[in-house]
Amino acid sequence: MAKAKSKTQDLKDTAHEKKDDAFSLTTRQKEILKLVALGHTNREIGEQLDISVRTVEVHRFNLMRRLRVRNVAQLLRQGLLLRLIPKNSPPNK
Repeated sequence: MAKAKSKTQDLKDTAHEKKDDAFSLTTRQKEILKLVALGHTNREIGEQLDISVRTVEVHRFNLMRRLRVRNVAQLLRQGLLLRLIPKNSPPNK
């Protein structure tokens, strides 16, 4: 009979999967994640990167899907945990 996974093992597996997904982020996605962490709106990010607001939205959606999060707070938390964004980002506004 197969032994059931413990909750701890499930959490470790999930964290490992997220880390693998984080390494597959594109340069542009990492750039957008850093700008989100600095508090920029989609419009501001689009203007800064010379892309449309819709393109920014798609990148953010793909970031959230890839890191398996449901909102911006979780996205930023994962970004910090995976060291994709620095802990002490100075405000840019």
